[in-house]
Amino acid sequence: MTKKIAALFLLGLMIYSCSKVPVSGRRQLNLLPESEMTAMSATAYSDFLSENPPLPETNPQAQQVKKVGVRISKSVEKYLKDNGYPKLTKSFDWSFHTVEDETINAWCMPGGRVVFYTGILPICQDEAGIAVVMGHEVAHAVAKHGNERMSQAVGIQAAGATLSILTEEEPQLTRQLLLQSYGIGTTLGSLAFSRTHESEADQMGLIFMAMAGYNPREAPEFWKRMSEQGGQKPPVLLSTHPHDEKRINDLEMHMEEALKYYNP
Repeated sequence: MTKKIAALFLLGLMIYSCSKVPVSGRRQLNLLPESEMTAMSATAYSDFLSENPPLPETNPQAQQVKKVGVRISKSVEKYLKDNGYPKLTKSFDWSFHTVEDETINAWCMPGGRVVFYTGILPICQDEAGIAVVMGHEVAHAVAKHGNERMSQAVGIQAAGATLSILTEEEPQLTRQLLLQSYGIGTTLGSLAFSRTHESEADQMGLIFMAMAGYNPREAPEFWKRMSEQGGQKPPVLLSTHPHDEKRINDLEMHMEEALKYYNP
């Protein structure tokens, strides 16, 4: 394929792949088939849990995380169905696990595969705090932020090659791109969510937790507690996030909208 043909192919693919993010309405470019992203994340998720055995289902912390996750996932699916995104709900096969790890982190991969680290739970304090984090992380998956970040990297490297081909030829690279795109691990690489993605996830997460019956006013309070955990090496969840003051101001800006969905 000549460079000219490849460029035209990539341009057409970019136009075809342009979509709109639920809630925020932002236009985004996703070059990678979500079905392939979901399949690859299922394998990565299974591998992660094999290496990091989750707490048993009878554990109170695991039960609390799952309870919040189920409530928010049901509300998210209802919102998507009611607002013109019914196909998007079919890509989710929700799973909620908690692992014993002092790292202050949590993440949600494509397909709704969620992991909370026990290190973040003391900062959450209660179900409402967990809902803040859960809503934010689920928002990343709903908004396909990982796909968007990987599309940028894969598009540059492969000029439109399918994810399956890249996976076959560069399995370690592809897996690393996926893990980095979803903030999995104790450090983040260059593919960590941008501040635009983080701010968008804050907005969406605020609404998702409100729809699930959790008071969105708890979000600014959680992020205040999170910012106090900073120091020389901030928590993973703060590594690429907007400045604390700006984040809280933005949350307050979206509070009126979120409260419309809040029915305790």
